[in-house]
Amino acid sequence: MMNPMFDSKAPFEAYKMYNALKLHFETDYDAVKYQFKTRVTPQSFFKRKDKYFFAKLANKHGDNLMKYYVANFINDVRYVGDMMDSEGENNYKEMLKKHESLSYVFKNDINKLSQEVDTFDELFVKGNETHPPIITFYLEGEICLETVVILNKLVGFMKKVDAQITETIVWPELSRKIKKYDHFIIMNSEKMKEITIKVFTN
Repeated sequence: MMNPMFDSKAPFEAYKMYNALKLHFETDYDAVKYQFKTRVTPQSFFKRKDKYFFAKLANKHGDNLMKYYVANFINDVRYVGDMMDSEGENNYKEMLKKHESLSYVFKNDINKLSQEVDTFDELFVKGNETHPPIITFYLEGEICLETVVILNKLVGFMKKVDAQITETIVWPELSRKIKKYDHFIIMNSEKMKEITIKVFTN
């Protein structure tokens, strides 16, 4: 049987997925909710000068292509041509490493956070700063995006933070990224809760 990723439709399928995820991370469209369906057509695809990029990615990453795209979109690499180099591959490998040891990564970040604030709730209070501590620590590279997403999954802080932050340069896009990445973080909620409670109550 022919490998489906070598089927003539594979490049178009790779393009459809790319287009759905691009809309997902850049607009209000929810790719997961709508099962990655968009209005792209084979005709529009074959008119693209960059269509060979999708063929190459489909052939190389196969069933992992969605993860490859996500890894690049969360790193603000939005054009498929810019995903073809070593940076695109590094983004993918780094995301996979974090996902494969998610509880370990999260625990390390939670330990860092516990040393910076007196109480857990302080992480989500803006005070006189531009952003609340949880966002500042992420922007400064002290914790990873996955940790921010996990904490929002656990306590739903984003609604409150959205209401607090008034700056319009960094926050709108970052807020969307945190919420959109949520779909692609698969975790053991009870384990993450346990880690958080243990660190902040010791």
